Amino acid sequence: MASSDLTCILNSTSGSHPGPELREKLSRIFAENGTLARILLASSGAEIPELARRAVRENSQIIVAGGGDGTVNAVANALIGTSITLGVLPLGTLNHFAKDLQIPQDLEGSARNLISGRAVPVDVGEVNGRIFLNNSSLGIYPRIVRHCEGQQKKGRNKWIAFAQASISVLEHFSLLRVRLRVDGKELSRKTALVFIGNNKYEMEGLNIGERRRLDAGELCLFVANGARRVDLMRLAFRALFGRLHEASDFDLLITNQISIKTRRPQTSVSTDGEVNQMNTPLNYITDPGALRVIVPVK
Repeated sequence: MASSDLTCILNSTSGSHPGPELREKLSRIFAENGTLARILLASSGAEIPELARRAVRENSQIIVAGGGDGTVNAVANALIGTSITLGVLPLGTLNHFAKDLQIPQDLEGSARNLISGRAVPVDVGEVNGRIFLNNSSLGIYPRIVRHCEGQQKKGRNKWIAFAQASISVLEHFSLLRVRLRVDGKELSRKTALVFIGNNKYEMEGLNIGERRRLDAGELCLFVANGARRVDLMRLAFRALFGRLHEASDFDLLITNQISIKTRRPQTSVSTDGEVNQMNTPLNYITDPGALRVIVPVK
């Protein structure tokens, strides 16, 4: 890739806690390869959307998200509808989006990919105007995420907070009644979890839990059927680690548009791990090729 106007936004609260030393290392890599770059360090996730919007206004050709999947989502939101390309430095805990695009997981490799890689179009999922790059869900998982955030604000370790939140939610959780409209057909379910993936998640073979393509213009709908409390705990952990394929009793459909109604006018919805209250019905669509991302040259 030729010299570019590149803005890199690092989330200092992501899994690897990037700081001044990482910023200096990135500066060296970019300078050695003749790439013009601005490197910004966000002190919190809340700063990232505004930093991304500012980079868009300043006409950066490439805007890089340095952090986990939530950081990538926040930056991507600012790029939808523009010609600006997204770059990814996977500095989070799980980094599902980067892994599915085969972006190197180490800093050196992912930074060099920004320089030598190629830009490809990928699909974006959308629910009631909010985008997601990996998946969206309602039911038990968003409730656990919200409780987990509260535990983390008290200073608890992420994994301890997740375990405590899971136990707390399961003590009071009741199954969700939903009506789904898919391809002109209606389904009624009593479920612990509805999961919608941006493109198909593999359920068998060597690529279980991964996506082979992010450009097929599809949504992958997973609906868990009635479950005991111990099954709900397993579902929550499988949702977190992208291993829903291990569940034994579920519906799986591939489509490009989904409508979900619940008994309540609002429900908690997770998009790439961020939880928000949304009005129902929830209308899911896919936006094919809406985002350009730098991936390794094959």
